[in-house]
Amino acid sequence: MKRACGMLLPVASLPSEYGIGAFSKEAYDFVDQLAAAGQRYWQILPLGPTGYGDSPYQSFSAFAGNPYFIDLEVLIARGLLMKAECDAADLGSDAQDIDYEKQYFNRFPLLKKAFERWKKQQKKKGRGEKKLRELFEYALTADTREYCFYMAVKNHFEGKSFLLWDEDIRTRKPEAVKKYQELCQDEILFYEFLQYEFQEQWAQLKCYANEQGVKIIGDIPIYVAMDSADSWAHPELFQFSADGQPEAVAGCPPDAFSETGQLWGNPLYRWDYHKKTGYAWWLARMEYSFRLYDVVRVDHFRGFDEYYSIPAKDKTAEFGHWEEGPGYALFKAMKKRFGKLPIIAEDLGFLTPSVLELVKKTGFPGMKVLEFAFDASGESTYLPHRYPKNCVVYTGTHDNMTLQGWYRSLEPEAKAFAVRYLGIPIHRRARSTGTISVWHWLVWQSWQ
Repeated sequence: MKRACGMLLPVASLPSEYGIGAFSKEAYDFVDQLAAAGQRYWQILPLGPTGYGDSPYQSFSAFAGNPYFIDLEVLIARGLLMKAECDAADLGSDAQDIDYEKQYFNRFPLLKKAFERWKKQQKKKGRGEKKLRELFEYALTADTREYCFYMAVKNHFEGKSFLLWDEDIRTRKPEAVKKYQELCQDEILFYEFLQYEFQEQWAQLKCYANEQGVKIIGDIPIYVAMDSADSWAHPELFQFSADGQPEAVAGCPPDAFSETGQLWGNPLYRWDYHKKTGYAWWLARMEYSFRLYDVVRVDHFRGFDEYYSIPAKDKTAEFGHWEEGPGYALFKAMKKRFGKLPIIAEDLGFLTPSVLELVKKTGFPGMKVLEFAFDASGESTYLPHRYPKNCVVYTGTHDNMTLQGWYRSLEPEAKAFAVRYLGIPIHRRARSTGTISVWHWLVWQSWQ
């Protein structure tokens, strides 16, 4: 990756007529703005369907797309929806923040209407449901269709996690799988329709961006969600007991920011099993990701070296321990399959020598964050003069404050150090805080 610049903006944060950013005309306008400004990358957050808490890092599948991003105006243009129907739906379009509850309760009925009209269109063309299922079998991966089955059964059980389903389908007994495939076949087809629409619209947007000289940087969490098709369909990949219950879960140990640590609750991988399969599931996941994105940022990269394991019954992360991850063997298998890997390693936080060695051995660029740099001690490893050539520099990430907000919140000593380090003359009107000139200087520098 040669020296270039870009911007981080989640799809959900784009302007929209219908309450959440989507693959709409506003996304194409943003690509045009990036190209006009000489930006070569657009980085987004994970595109997967969001689960509990609506976090993009807790998705119902590592192989599916978020139906919220389907552009309703495209469906209107195809006669699948009427504009009056979309305008009448309360999707929170006047709010500054996304109202996910309104999206959940009011967007899906619109999508279901579009699905029913689509089926009628297909029927007029002589295509029955068998033909439609064959279409989706061809267009969607097996893992994506497994997600569609999962969501259909999940809706049957009123949205509950699979851990709370009836025992026969929770443990995927063959007779139960067949029963629910028949029972939920229309709902399965609905979710397959959504995934087909998602993939078509995203492919067109990505193609347009690439034509304008803008590449897409995607983002994938290292872990899958407990409440996911991945956990349910492939329990052998995770640290589950014989009856399908988690034995240990993911998180972070106690530190200066949290006395009890962070209990994420994601299932942990059974890395010995992955190794026996030649990391087949991970290769499938990366193949899917490389189709979606030009470059992939892998979150919590240190977990491939060592991961923090917490007993599943625990209520805090205090009593976990570190376990050995797959190390370089996983990336060796990826390189053998795909060749050069367009991956960014999210290597932020406390890093041990072995983690640093793994990043170096893979050759992936790591991450640097300017907002971490300017503490008054002047010893931060995030100061620009300490950057290696092979890295990606951010003013801040999606977890940080805006640059202006960050600077205004700094202690006076840190502000003074930042001004001295950057060599900025403070204009008289900004002398009291330095906000205007320092903020603009950092933004300008980050684009050079």
